[in-house]
Amino acid sequence: MDLTTFIGIVVGLVLIIFGIGLDSIGNFWSLQSILIVVGGTFAALIASYPARILKQLPKQFKILLKNPYNPLEFIDQLHDLAIIARKSGLLALEERANAMQDPFFREGLMLIVDSTTPQQVSDILDNTLEHIEERHSEIIEFYEKGAGYAPSFGMVGTLIGLVNMLMSMDLDEGADGLSVSMGIALITTFYGTVLANLFFIPIAKKLRVRSDEEILCRKIIIEGILAIQAGENPNFLKEKLITFLPQYEKGMGKKKKGKDEPPEE
Repeated sequence: MDLTTFIGIVVGLVLIIFGIGLDSIGNFWSLQSILIVVGGTFAALIASYPARILKQLPKQFKILLKNPYNPLEFIDQLHDLAIIARKSGLLALEERANAMQDPFFREGLMLIVDSTTPQQVSDILDNTLEHIEERHSEIIEFYEKGAGYAPSFGMVGTLIGLVNMLMSMDLDEGADGLSVSMGIALITTFYGTVLANLFFIPIAKKLRVRSDEEILCRKIIIEGILAIQAGENPNFLKEKLITFLPQYEKGMGKKKKGKDEPPEE
């Protein structure tokens, strides 16, 4: 469970509240400003994207909480599959393929079980990976657009407040008659900035990280499946796949290999 995004958002809000001061927090509450900034931002986002993308948004919060893609686990699975293929042939992988929960991994295994040529396997999996990257980019762009819309609607609120202030200006009432409109003008800018920098930008960044992690695992799967099809030594295969990992993860993979892996004949 990865709670860093939500912890960061909550801590940021708490620090802002204490920075404002508990005695003054009421000065920063404005339902009108919330409707302008939050309502306007999400209305613009809904208008910008089709329903097929909007339907995927709830699933992204699960991805923020938990990353289902661990490259070391995929490397271990590919190593085990390479041992089976070397001992019993590629057809022996069919049962393992049918039990795979990951559709990309299952598709790749079934391709080599069905005696598809290496070039065709590579082309099919690369095309699938390209579509996955495009889908990820659409979701990430949603939050990046939100980061741009929020300050813009903050400025819209500022303009509304200034217009109301000027239109209601009365020299006989003095400054008292201008306070509400001026407050809306400034608070909307505040809301828009906070919404962009504490919500949309962090979520877009975390989803980008999650996307990179998934793409790395998909590339490992493609390389591993092609190596299994070519009949490479399982231990050599594992060593080769470990080179895909970031430096800090390579030591973990090699340590696990030395501890758990029996020697390969």
